[in-house]
Amino acid sequence: MQQSLARRQALRGLAFAALAASSVSSIGTFSAHADTPAVLRVSAIPDEAPTELQRKFKPLGDYLSQATGMKVVFTPVSDYAAVVESLATKKLDLAWLGGFTYVQAKIRTHGTAIPIVQRAEDAVFTSKFITADPAIKSLADLKGKTFAFGAPSSTSGSLMPRYFLLQDGINPEKDFKTVAYSGAHDATVAFVAAGKAEAGVLNTSVWDKLVESKKVDTSKVRVFATTPTYFDYNWTVRGDLDAALVKKLTDAFLALDPNKPEHKAIMELQRASKFIPTKPENYAGTETAAKSAGLLK
Repeated sequence: MQQSLARRQALRGLAFAALAASSVSSIGTFSAHADTPAVLRVSAIPDEAPTELQRKFKPLGDYLSQATGMKVVFTPVSDYAAVVESLATKKLDLAWLGGFTYVQAKIRTHGTAIPIVQRAEDAVFTSKFITADPAIKSLADLKGKTFAFGAPSSTSGSLMPRYFLLQDGINPEKDFKTVAYSGAHDATVAFVAAGKAEAGVLNTSVWDKLVESKKVDTSKVRVFATTPTYFDYNWTVRGDLDAALVKKLTDAFLALDPNKPEHKAIMELQRASKFIPTKPENYAGTETAAKSAGLLK
């Protein structure tokens, strides 16, 4: 009996020692700086299918891992709000946001979320209005028609097109027969192509990609209007991320060059000619548009 008790105590001691060793080992896998994780946690607004977002990010993730010396983990999310909330609750370190989602993140984090870079194309971004109806030739022809936006929080698939429609005296809720939200840019094209909506709007970058890859029949679905330019997508970090890591990430993005063979695939998948620095002030117009549309108080 005493031998059995002693044996159990010894086993408990070994288990405790193993647990302690494991805990020390786990602590050792993190950087000495509390705000610099050994794993860089990344996500993106789900403006395209999750599989497409994963495919686009893979080469960039490998590049950022080499640049930072960290393991980079990309996790798709179900909706736009999840990215904002995850940045605010420190479950994400870096996120690909649209202009409106950045404004939401700025508000949710009390101004601490920091946009660090954007593609050069994002400083002059546009959205395309599309239709398969021969009778629709201008925005005025949308009155009385069924219409599809992307996701409600999408800058280029909802907010800015809505803002410009209002500027043209067109109120979607009053002037369209019905208003639907497809959830993503590629889904909007599918809606229009299938006749679920007589017209819709999506960002120019995704439209161009779908045309180039022949995933849309342009003899049936066509562009009939384009918005004025506005600031859109950016890469944003949570505000309390280690400054040295933020600099590494920023420098890594700015160093990407499509003329370098090792960077070519990354830039093609990101549909970027180059990355440029960005700042919160660039999205003041987006915030104004959101307030005028009643999406922000």
